[in-house]
Amino acid sequence: MKLTAIPAFSDNYIWMVDDGRHAVVVDPGEAAPVLLALNERNLRLVGILVTHHHRDHVGGVEHLRSILDGPVWGPAGESTPEPRLAVVGGDNFKVLGLRWQVLDVPGHTRGHVAYFVPHGSGHPLLFCGDTLFSGGCGRLFEGTAEQMHGSLQALARLPAQTRVCCAHEYTLANLRFARAVEPTNQNLVEHARWCEEQRAAGLPTLPSTLEIELRLNPFLRCHEPQVASAARARGVDASDAVSVFAALRAWKDAFQ
Repeated sequence: MKLTAIPAFSDNYIWMVDDGRHAVVVDPGEAAPVLLALNERNLRLVGILVTHHHRDHVGGVEHLRSILDGPVWGPAGESTPEPRLAVVGGDNFKVLGLRWQVLDVPGHTRGHVAYFVPHGSGHPLLFCGDTLFSGGCGRLFEGTAEQMHGSLQALARLPAQTRVCCAHEYTLANLRFARAVEPTNQNLVEHARWCEEQRAAGLPTLPSTLEIELRLNPFLRCHEPQVASAARARGVDASDAVSVFAALRAWKDAFQ
């Protein structure tokens, strides 16, 4: 299996998994880059997976239906392009010979889902849309801090070697914020240097891994004393992990 991050818009990634003949794509916000990637490799599109309803994740679905030889999967709790197979956390389906597990991860939107592949491309794969980013997490457009914190903690319990396939190239901006939260975290310094080299070479910083994220992503580290202390220094109640998360998310929303 081959995993490819297809750039779209200014900072989106449409993820494609293929076996050399057939492919599935996750969150095709626009069709043109997907069509180009499929044509370059002579691949047949056999599935589309959608994590949530935002336009930059579903905008290309209708155009791709003309070449699609298979279903569209999307979250049951959200309005996404029809027809589709509606999924909820706990559902499983098989495509490309791989077993895909659906995880409920509300927070960014109310019905956001993620897709986890325990055995894919040599490592477990997580397609998390706008819930988890490298060094950060999604904004709370529809859900609550409690929901998002719970969703992130559920993802954090997946195997450490899981490859984290986020939907946006936000890593460098997220790491700048993470260093403001944990200025003495050497993992941040080293990873930021690598990410800067990647971007300078025109390469993505993704996929990350959960092992990496657990070492440097402040939104997965709300239990760490330095992270909690940084949240309390903002002058807000940060007496438990959810309140620490809420303080961090509000801080990040205004961070320059």
